[in-house]
Amino acid sequence: MTARRRRKFRDLTPGQQTLVLTLAAVQLSLAATAWTDLARRPADRVAGSKAKWAAIIAVNWIGPITYFRRGRIG
Repeated sequence: MTARRRRKFRDLTPGQQTLVLTLAAVQLSLAATAWTDLARRPADRVAGSKAKWAAIIAVNWIGPITYFRRGRIG
């Protein structure tokens, strides 16, 4: 069995590189926005503990989206 060679960023086509960078920027923006909202929101306006939501937001894509859909009250 041959080992799979790990693909490096520089081996991607320019279009693939653009897609990866765009998705990374969107993910980071979502997380930063969610953490900022969490930090500024009073604890009584958050469903559960702020520490729990801070950890959940760190989960790629699903964390920030879940926070915005279920973590905020009002």
